[in-house]
Amino acid sequence: MKWLYLVAGWDNKSPDEFLKMVGEAIEGGVNIVQLRQKDASARELIAYGEALKALLESYGIPLLINDRVDVAHALGADGVHLGQSDLPLSHARAILGPKALIGLSIETLDHIKKADAADYLAASPVLTTRTKPDCGTPWGWDGLKRACDLSLRPVIAIGGMNETNAAFACQCGAAGVAVVSAITEAACPKTAARKIRDAIS
Repeated sequence: MKWLYLVAGWDNKSPDEFLKMVGEAIEGGVNIVQLRQKDASARELIAYGEALKALLESYGIPLLINDRVDVAHALGADGVHLGQSDLPLSHARAILGPKALIGLSIETLDHIKKADAADYLAASPVLTTRTKPDCGTPWGWDGLKRACDLSLRPVIAIGGMNETNAAFACQCGAAGVAVVSAITEAACPKTAARKIRDAIS
């Protein structure tokens, strides 16, 4: 089954509102969730993360934490997603153990060659997106295909992914798509997720 990977932060949502949104997205077909709230303190991440972990465990869905290996370890999360400037993969693996799911954002083909300790890669961003304004030049479709062809690990497409282009990302070789605003800002997260799930199934 293709990955429909939700990258979710709570922004201005209460814990109940946040969990409701994630639960609806899972009912629509999301099968992995990353908690990402760049401006949050460790205490906030752990508070929301504990509630989110309990929800995801009831569905059998893995929880990953963005960037923060310490928070992932404290929560007993399933893994972590790292950027190029975060803790090196080998250090994250040493802290989280051999069973942890560790992902790495890649911005160039050269990054793929240095990602031996990662379980999956995220081509970031495929298309221009306001949710990742600090990233480099978008991969584009040709770049995504080259990354998928070169990588020995699953590659997830992130950046501008939605119901209209998710299927094409998979046709380029992606193992799935990571989605932010197309689900988190949708009037009905369940419907939005279901449309993407149907497109990539």
